Parts: sequence; structure tokens; C-alpha cells
Amino acid sequence: MTSAILECAVFLLLVIGLAWPLGAYMARVYTGQSKWADRIFGPIERLIYKVCGVQAGAQMNWKQYAGAVLVFNLLGLIVVHVLQRVQLWLPLNPAGLGNVPPEVSWNTAVSFASNTNWQAYGGETTLSHLTQMLALTTQNFVSAATGMAVLVALIRGLTGRLTTDLGNFWVDLTRTTLHILLPLSFILALLLVSQGVVQTFLASVTVPLLEPTTGADGKSIVEQVIALGPAASQVAIKQLGTNGGGFFNVNSAHPFENPNAFANLLEVVSIILIPAALCFTFGRMVGAQKQGVALLVAMLLIFVPLLALTVASENQANPALTALGVDGTMGNWEGKELRFGPTSSAIWAVTTTAASNGSVNAMHDSFMPLGGLGPMWLMQLGEIIFGGTGSGLYGMLVYAFIAVFVAGLMVGRTPEYLGKKIEAFEMKMASLVILLPSAAVLIGTAIACSIPAGTGPLGNPGAHGFSEILYAFSSGSNNNGSAFGGLTVNGMFYTTAIGICMLIGRYWVIVPVLALAGSLAKKKTVPPGAGTLPTHTPLFIALVAGTIILVGALTFIPALALGPIVEHLALR
Repeated sequence: MTSAILECAVFLLLVIGLAWPLGAYMARVYTGQSKWADRIFGPIERLIYKVCGVQAGAQMNWKQYAGAVLVFNLLGLIVVHVLQRVQLWLPLNPAGLGNVPPEVSWNTAVSFASNTNWQAYGGETTLSHLTQMLALTTQNFVSAATGMAVLVALIRGLTGRLTTDLGNFWVDLTRTTLHILLPLSFILALLLVSQGVVQTFLASVTVPLLEPTTGADGKSIVEQVIALGPAASQVAIKQLGTNGGGFFNVNSAHPFENPNAFANLLEVVSIILIPAALCFTFGRMVGAQKQGVALLVAMLLIFVPLLALTVASENQANPALTALGVDGTMGNWEGKELRFGPTSSAIWAVTTTAASNGSVNAMHDSFMPLGGLGPMWLMQLGEIIFGGTGSGLYGMLVYAFIAVFVAGLMVGRTPEYLGKKIEAFEMKMASLVILLPSAAVLIGTAIACSIPAGTGPLGNPGAHGFSEILYAFSSGSNNNGSAFGGLTVNGMFYTTAIGICMLIGRYWVIVPVLALAGSLAKKKTVPPGAGTLPTHTPLFIALVAGTIILVGALTFIPALALGPIVEHLALR
């Protein structure tokens, strides 16, 4: 376990060490103080505004901002859907792949527009190069930028005084994509190519087998066709933008997406790099770095124990395999890639589900019961422990509002956060943010368990089968996108139901968050007094973390008890 602890420590130190300067840079981008970036990207930015007819100096209230977000995302969803439905007749389809079925096309369009990247298809056997690049990679950029733009609007609501202005969505979207996501993705893509991640327009390559085999028809097979494509460019933004959709069907377990230990480290660090950095961005934009650090520490208070639980679980032998005579001294290797092993796979599983990323380098279906519980619960907490780019931190701020509200009730004082009073309207919006995705998870799971269309595609019976369904709806409703495995989800029921859950988890959260921003912006700032709860102290950090855990426990422990918990007890 010493090597496992060291690996976890190196990973966390890299994330925090890189997040601090990146967070400072992003704060300068959003406040217009990044002079060297403006010199490089400014002319392109201004050209985009001119071509699109954007008035960069125009301000939006929360309704206008929300309207722009919804219209832009709806148009993106339509474009992705149409491109899939007509890809057979479009260029850059060297494998001659056919048009995508309508139910899968709908599910994929919703998935990538909402930053979920849930995949009910196999990438290399379903989508052309053009669809992968023009539809999916584009959405990887703009869906991530949308979440970051909404976060910036909420920060402006906290820092604004007696105003309705939250900025301009089109400007925030453009600057996020051009100044932050594109440069980072370009650097990461080059590093990944250097490690062997493929980037080519070729459809495939045929190679001879080292050991010829015999097919089902009895004929000898002496060669194999290996799919290729422009993967590195998509892998870079799928990780940095907390998207997670794989170019290949097995995602980051594929050697052409994640070829070695160094590439694995680059990718897993990049998954939570921007969400962690946004905590420092928040601190700088509100004028108190300790506020952002407090939120980051609250995230780590939950992330680190669940990381420890999953790593410890996967470094133990599986009793079911040990009973069959399998040597388990090296841990649980089922479903793991030999080039990564249990520890790296566990770190990735916790990171990808904490960060609303959804990419996988191992099969979560093969994890130990408690090893699967950690990633599942991280999603169910609302994807706020780092979470998606922007969406994780604005979800975390909602919990901060709830924490100060509860503290205010305890002492009989109107709660405040950063000088803004948290009143009835703010709590109603916060309740919607928490309750709607949770309801989508539990109602969707209940329906799926009650009808043949939901239970028929299961790969396993009993508690593990229930975990597969619960994980699928937790992933879709919280815009994660990872899959437990063992559940066939490309049928009409799951593509439709999870598609609806993805819409709820994304847009029925964004609108209340922007309404919160608009309400806060109109309030005056109240100077701190003797009864004001400081929101950067260990007490507040513990209060926020406790609120998150309490809400998550009350909501999901009964369901988890029917799945991974009872499965763990049955193994003993």
C-alpha cells in the first residue's frame, strides 16, 4: 500500500500545484486583465464578434443570459443530431459507416450538448471522422465553456451591487474557448501524440497476428483490422473539459487513447485540473483567495476519503476469485489494464466520477462492491466534488448557500455569503438544484427496475444488476457519462430515459443557478458584523462538507444499501 499512497500523493500534488497558476490566469481572462493573452487571441476574438454580430460591451440580465445559454445549446444539439443522421453521405467517412439510428442519435446529441458524454454506441464502429470532429469534439469545447460561463455569471452575481448585469454569455463563451480551452487542449494533444495516442485521418490499419487463430466458421485468421482516427485532439478536450466521451468504444482503456503510465498520469491530472483551478479563480474574482481555498479544501475532505476507500478496496483480493484458487495478493485485477493496475485504475475511477468526466481506464463493473460505491456516490452527491468545468463549482456554491442558511437558522440571524443575504428565493432555487437531479436518479431507477424494458438488458442479476441500473441513472442525471458496464443501453427505453435525465441534470440546474445569480446581483452588500459566520474558516469548511454528506446520505444510502452495500456483505 505504500506505493499506492505515494501514487495518490503525487497525483494530488500535481493537481493542486498546476491549479493555482491556471486559476490565476483564468481570473485575469474573465476580468480582462490578461494582457499577453489578449495580444495573441484578441484579434481572433474581435473577428468572431464582428462576424457573429455580437455587441461585446452589451450586458445581460439573468433571463437574457439563460435564454442565450438555452438557445445556443439547443442549436448545438440539433446540429449534432443531424450530422449523425446524414453522415453516410458526408465526407471524411473512410470506413463507410452508415447513418446513426434516430434513438441513438438523439441520446448522443443530448449527451454531448449537456457535457455528459454518455455513449450508447461504439465510437470506431458507429461514427465517421467528420462526426467525431465536427459534432462531438466541437461540443466538447462549447459544452465545457458553457458551464464555465454560467459559473462566471454566478460570481458576478455575488460581486455585483444593486445591478441586473451578469455579463455577456457570448463573450464569456468565446473567451473561455479561445483563451483557455483551446491552448490547453493544443498542448495536451501534442503531449499525448508524443506518447502514442493516434491522430490520423486513416480509417484503419491491417496487421498480421502474432498467433494465428481460427474463426467461428472454421477458417484461419492471420491478420487483424485495427481502427484509427483523429483521436488525440478529441482525447485532450474530453479530459480538460470534463467531457469523457471516448473516440474508441473502450474509452481510455484503449491503448490508442491512453497508451502508457505517463499518458495516464497526464490525462487523469487534466480531468480535475480546471475544476480545481476554478476554486482559485473564484477566490481572485471575489477579492478573497481564502474563500476559494475554503471550497477546495471542502472538496478534498470528501474526495480524499472516497479515493482512499476505492484504492484500498481494489488493492484487496476478491474473495469470490480467491475461493477458486486465484492468487489475490496483488489486488483485484479483474477488468483492469495491465499497464495501469488496481491503484491507477482506482484513482481514475474516483477522479472521473468526481469531476463529471465519465471517461474510464478500467471496467467499473469489475470493481469490488465498495470500490464501485465510491465512484457511484460521488456522482450522486451532485457532481460538485470538483465536478464539471464550471458546473462543479456553481453546484458547490449552492451547498455553501445552504450551509450558511442552516447556520443562520441556528443563531437566529439572516444568513449571508460574501456580504449577500441568502433569503427565501435563493433557498428555493438551491432546492431545485439539489432535488431535481436526485429525483431523476431515483425515479428513473425505480421505473427501470419495474418494467421488462429496464431489466431485460441487464448483464447480471440481483444486487449487482441493481447497481448497474442505479449507476446508469446516476451517471446520466448528474451529467457524468461513465458506465458501470454489464447493461445494454442502446435500446429505446434507456436511450430515451437517460436522455431525458441528462436534460434535467444540466438545464434544470443551469436556469435556477442563473436565477440565483440575478437575485444576488440586485442585493446590496452587507458589511460583516459580530453575528456574521466567516466563510473561510475550518468551521465553515466542515459545515459545507457535512451538509453535502448529510444530503447525499439521506437521499441515496437506502438505494446504495440495495446495491453495492448488500453485495459487499454477501462476499464476506
